[in-house]
Amino acid sequence: MVDELFPQQKESKAVEPLAYRMRPKSFDEFVGQQDIVGRDKALRKLILSDNFSSLIFFGPPGCGKTALAFLIAGITKKDFVSLNAITATVSDIRSIIESARLKKFQKSQRTILFIDEISHFNKLQQDALMPEVENGTVILIGATTHNPFFSINRPLVSRSIVFEFKPLSVEDIKTVIKRALSDRERGVAFNVKIGEQVIDFIAKYAKGDARVALNLLEASVNSGRISDNSIIVDMETINQITNIRYIGYDSEDEHYNTISAFIKSIRGSDPDAALYWLAKMLAGGEDPAFIARRILIAASEDIGNADPMAIVVAASALQAVQHVGMPEARICLAQATIYLATAPKSNASYLAIENAMKMVEKEFTQKVPDHLKSTGYSGAEILGHGKNYLYPHDFKGHFVPQKYTEKKVSFYKPSDSGYEKRIRIFLQRIEALRRQKRKENNEGRNQKKNS
Repeated sequence: MVDELFPQQKESKAVEPLAYRMRPKSFDEFVGQQDIVGRDKALRKLILSDNFSSLIFFGPPGCGKTALAFLIAGITKKDFVSLNAITATVSDIRSIIESARLKKFQKSQRTILFIDEISHFNKLQQDALMPEVENGTVILIGATTHNPFFSINRPLVSRSIVFEFKPLSVEDIKTVIKRALSDRERGVAFNVKIGEQVIDFIAKYAKGDARVALNLLEASVNSGRISDNSIIVDMETINQITNIRYIGYDSEDEHYNTISAFIKSIRGSDPDAALYWLAKMLAGGEDPAFIARRILIAASEDIGNADPMAIVVAASALQAVQHVGMPEARICLAQATIYLATAPKSNASYLAIENAMKMVEKEFTQKVPDHLKSTGYSGAEILGHGKNYLYPHDFKGHFVPQKYTEKKVSFYKPSDSGYEKRIRIFLQRIEALRRQKRKENNEGRNQKKNS
């Protein structure tokens, strides 16, 4: 279809995949990893000065590890050789090392050896690199999706600087897509009509992998509809390629509306509805960490001390999402969602802090009573700080009535739900003890007065 419409462009563009053609040629074209290669970052300065030691790039696929290595290849004056550890042999390494030795002694030229997926090298292959990395004949750049501290020999890691790459953000990938659409020399050479909604879907579908995004874009362009000398790439085209139905989750309204429905379903103790909205958000490409953070908020706002374990489960889910990642993280989110939706509910903690904040903001701020002030420094006793403080653990039941604010305040009103019922009973008992103590004090004062 595309070949028939643009035969001359087919010949010039069909040799190399779009993802390969769009590798950055300069730092201005490099997208993402700004905490590593930003304008004022050390690695960028070392690369531009062509003066760096062995490096290991560690991170998920499609985040720029190989792209940065080949960007270095275009900048360096050193000899640059690349291998893929999946297909390379020990004899390949020895051949490169022998050539590197000759260049070093005959031309005083050092060699950069880039090994993609270096963690696939076995111990023998990795050991073969050690002497030449040690003496500087070879400057190693290794790229791996596996943690190098577990997958690469420790001596090799210790002689390298390890940089961790992060998955690209949705905005980063959208930048990559738009550059491919606008770059007539290396990108999509055809006139493509593609909506922001489609670009957004591709960026979210890629899940941080620029290569996935560019491959999907290229396939979409090659199979898109032709209209008025343009190629139309719409959601129907994308759906046919990915076999994934488009989820209407592209606008800010839908983002906020869906998370609102999710939280309100948890608050309303409807686990099935909450799971539906969770599934819609995940299928629509929502950030799992965002969902986990909202679950954590709901654990305190809508459940609180009615079930103190809710915040523990929610915090564990957030941590799991950060360590596990998708798609398995969906299970952790589902477990936390079900736990919160079926937990007893109370917004007493939420109302308590709201009322406390209003008082602090609107009324004259109370001073800390002298007996509650810090005593952990020289001179506190002279100032009278801590004087007459009653240490609760010295008294029966680990409680003794005393003033904790100059003016009495009342914010927390526990409900009759779940564990808060026990808290309410506890506070009622404490209040009864306070009343009893006040009564005893009054009777003592009256006796003194009468005598």
